[in-house]
Amino acid sequence: MPADTSIVVIASRFAIVVLLISIVVALVRLIKGPDAADRIVALDLISMLIVAFLATESIYAGETSFLDVAIAYALIAFLGTLALARFLMRSALRKPGNINKIGNKGTYNE
Repeated sequence: MPADTSIVVIASRFAIVVLLISIVVALVRLIKGPDAADRIVALDLISMLIVAFLATESIYAGETSFLDVAIAYALIAFLGTLALARFLMRSALRKPGNINKIGNKGTYNE
């Protein structure tokens, strides 16, 4: 680890604290979210904040292995967000009142 007086170390410590506070605030939104879409957005935000945290930790510790973990986590989080959004869309389309909003995407028997 570099000297404690380096501007990079001070900035990375500050960034880590800000990112942790942001994760806590996003967790509150994830728990309180009035709608499923709000929860999905909060979960995606938490995922990106974790990626930023891993990148900042990589700078602070001087280890590049954290960046590999951050890239892999970002890819997995993106796929998870897509899956949740698709699930939310399909569940909204299957509600009885939304049968006319489907259009030409398929036929549903009532």
